[in-house]
Amino acid sequence: MKTKDKKNLMWLAAGAAALVAGRAIIRNLSAYNFRNKVVLITGGARGLGLVMARQLAKEGARLVLCSRNETQLENARLELAGKGADVLVLKCDVTKEEQVQEMIHHVQNYFGPIDVLINNAGVIHAGPVTEMTVQDFEEAINTHYWGPIYTTLAVLPTMRARGGGRILNVSSIGGKISVPHLVPYSASKFALVGLSEGLRAELDQYNIIVTTATPGLMVSGSPRHAIIKGQHKKEYSLFKIMDSSPLSAMSVEKTAALILDALRHGDAEVTTTLPAKFGELVHRLSPELMTDVFALVNRILPGEGGIGKNRAKGYESESSLSMSGLTERTEKAAAKNNEL
Repeated sequence: MKTKDKKNLMWLAAGAAALVAGRAIIRNLSAYNFRNKVVLITGGARGLGLVMARQLAKEGARLVLCSRNETQLENARLELAGKGADVLVLKCDVTKEEQVQEMIHHVQNYFGPIDVLINNAGVIHAGPVTEMTVQDFEEAINTHYWGPIYTTLAVLPTMRARGGGRILNVSSIGGKISVPHLVPYSASKFALVGLSEGLRAELDQYNIIVTTATPGLMVSGSPRHAIIKGQHKKEYSLFKIMDSSPLSAMSVEKTAALILDALRHGDAEVTTTLPAKFGELVHRLSPELMTDVFALVNRILPGEGGIGKNRAKGYESESSLSMSGLTERTEKAAAKNNEL
């Protein structure tokens, strides 16, 4: 290679590096500052919601956590307040519009207008679709779709009046790729992704930035609260093992950090874990191939039978396999993240 060509390549490389560095500097300078911001996290008493609350507390956010479980809320409050966080906890079922309205009114009287809304409340139904009922689908859609609608519409007036705000909708990779034996969950998470993308396009004019999170599996300890159907002990063992494996699941702390970083920078969406990103890419290139692969996977999953359409929680479905060394990470996370 000629000396002149080498110099040109060096200049190009230096220019590219400067461009990347410049974009990083601008991105950091324009990052949203959570200090003293009022942040409402639905489903914030345990799991991913609680971990995000811990990280936001370190940044000086004023936290509001809501959940249906008063004991878990009080545990979360004691932990966060004990570390100096400014935190308010409220019992609220986000599938009930009246309760959401009352909660938002209470928050505004206590802290003032909400700056950041994080829609994180969730429910999981695991098992063959033939064992699912209309109730299961309604429960999923009410939690993952109507809940975020109620909270978003409740905070919009004050966000518009103040000239801005941030909304984070925590969907799932299951909201991009429909996963066998999680059909109510995936279908409702698809709905949330569509809602979130539409909100981002329309609310940008008011300086209200909407971010969609589609995380892959994370080690949060949450499987014990899943609703399991069919051959529930086999279903739960597989679910818990996948949730615990370092090959398929990321730590909930890293997941929370990635999601909050996307919210901080106003990114349109964020997907975590390599398996989730790979699956999303394959699905985008060929949805038919993805569904054909999942059809093969479905053949080796537990079939119908067992408790059938009856419901059992994850902690009611434990077995020697689900309590083995293969699930140690999930057991530790459950204890750490208020899931017990």
